[in-house]
Amino acid sequence: MTRSNLPRPTDAELAILRVLWHRGPSTVRQVHEVLSRERQAAYTTALKLLQIMTEKGLVRRDERDRSHVYQARMSETHTQRQLVRDLLDRAFGGSASKLVVQALAARRASPEELGEIRRLLDDRRPGHRETAIDHDGQGTDHREDRDEHD
Repeated sequence: MTRSNLPRPTDAELAILRVLWHRGPSTVRQVHEVLSRERQAAYTTALKLLQIMTEKGLVRRDERDRSHVYQARMSETHTQRQLVRDLLDRAFGGSASKLVVQALAARRASPEELGEIRRLLDDRRPGHRETAIDHDGQGTDHREDRDEHD
């Protein structure tokens, strides 16, 4: 299975991936501690989900130490783009403008977010380098992400 066609993570798997993206490589116990702050979750549930995610190729497991350490296989940005592409195709017939209109209608964007959107649109004009805004509000080159991950 190539990196670009990994299975779509479930909501529970996304919660674990968010922990791994924020913390970096983590043990089951560390993931469980973070998850249990938000909702009651059994340690064995976190363990089972991480085992399933390893089988699906969503995470890597380092078995060198006694406590296995898990790491997300794909970056947060790559996973978000994969999910957006899927949503674009399934719900919006491939129309990015329809997705953006619905996203902005569903939840009010902050002035900072609107500024990021404006910068992205300006960068998309002919003659500008193709960039995207990552989760930290920093511009990144789409082509680099595609070359590295797709």
